[in-house]
Amino acid sequence: MVLYKLEDFEPNYRDTIEGQDINGLGVYTQGNDEKVGTVSDILVDEEGHFRYLVVDLGFWIFGKKVLLPIGRARIDYNTDRVYTLGLTREQAEQLPEFNERQTLDYDYEERVRGIYRQPTDYTLPLDASAPLAPLAAPIAAPLDATPASARDNYNYEGEPSLFGLNEQDHQTLKLYEERLIASKRRQKTGEVSIGKRVETDTARVVVPVERERVVIERVTPADAGTAVSGREADFREGEVARIEIHEETADVRKEAFLREEVRVRKVVDQETVETQETVRREELEVNSANLPIEER
Repeated sequence: MVLYKLEDFEPNYRDTIEGQDINGLGVYTQGNDEKVGTVSDILVDEEGHFRYLVVDLGFWIFGKKVLLPIGRARIDYNTDRVYTLGLTREQAEQLPEFNERQTLDYDYEERVRGIYRQPTDYTLPLDASAPLAPLAAPIAAPLDATPASARDNYNYEGEPSLFGLNEQDHQTLKLYEERLIASKRRQKTGEVSIGKRVETDTARVVVPVERERVVIERVTPADAGTAVSGREADFREGEVARIEIHEETADVRKEAFLREEVRVRKVVDQETVETQETVRREELEVNSANLPIEER
């Protein structure tokens, strides 16, 4: 069966495990808490089931990476540690080195599984008071006497001691609660249209004008009746005096002038809106039937 790195199989896997990432956790031996190394990757099968942890044995064997079957690991998120069940330094030295560029075929996995099938002296932890996540708390079952080893029909479920996830002793009960999440939604409440219209009116203007007229006056001079010489008395028929007459007329025209400016702008008024809803919260109820229970 083909194996994949978890991040290659599901790039967004961190969103589905609620932040409980195994990569980078320290690996310790069960019982004496001796640090072995760190988890550098996770291998899953074609259906996404956890099969191996890639462990960098930097504290035991510098520069060597090996595969740890998921059934031989117990992951404790309370301490951010991975505990190996029954792994010894001798087994770590016998395990084939993991190389990312190497194809993980049946023969390679059989070499890995063969090391872990060797009898070891270890006991399963009996302390079930610390809650562990189901996928992060696999407990090894007793070693199988006759492991499945058929090349074409190998089934991981056939070796629960290596790949089984025993969730019976370690279960997680999640308590949920509802919270009010406040957000704002912008919506249109109306529209203000501002434009111009032309109105007509009758305007009156008073313009003073001048008009010329001829006034003819006949007067008797003071020396009337006095004889004049023939040279002065120039009798000429048809003599005419011409005077130009002018008058002013009103010349009215229209001109446009700027009267005023209208400035349009928006002002945002802020106010606080309070609302309330009924929310639910789950509380833990323990029915122990007078059995001793320890809560942490």
